Amino acid sequence: HPCRAPYSLLFSAQKQEIVRVTQQLLDAISCKDFDVYTKLCDPAMTCFEPEALGNLIEGVEFHRFYFDYGNNNPRKGQLHTTMLNPNVHVMGEEGACIAYVRLTQFMDKNGEARTRQTQESRVWQKKAGRWVCVHVHRSGPPGSSSSTPVEF
Repeated sequence: HPCRAPYSLLFSAQKQEIVRVTQQLLDAISCKDFDVYTKLCDPAMTCFEPEALGNLIEGVEFHRFYFDYGNNNPRKGQLHTTMLNPNVHVMGEEGACIAYVRLTQFMDKNGEARTRQTQESRVWQKKAGRWVCVHVHRSGPPGSSSSTPVEF
């Protein structure tokens, strides 16, 4: 329908933007760039993820530990992250949710190449003209080993 074209184009552009900012966030995690990470996340961001042991975490400070001290994490630049099958749900002009599969390639402590798969959903909100992640839910494989890098 011709009257709907502007809205569908807007939503298409918004979906592309959400995929782009999500990839920027994943790249910041892979590069252990906490400054970029905090610019892309709301200070009160909430999350459910395996490292939180089933608890709802609020704020980005919980994640700082993994940027700074993750003992078994590969060093900066030694991770490669791929986002597969991103599916974006637009929730008006200032909200969106993205769900995807995340593959993280890394070298384990024995020098072996490994890949870890997680399923993630992120909720994005536009604040002051920029997209920030306000919630993430990540599921991982049961019983992940200590040679697997922590992701957030």
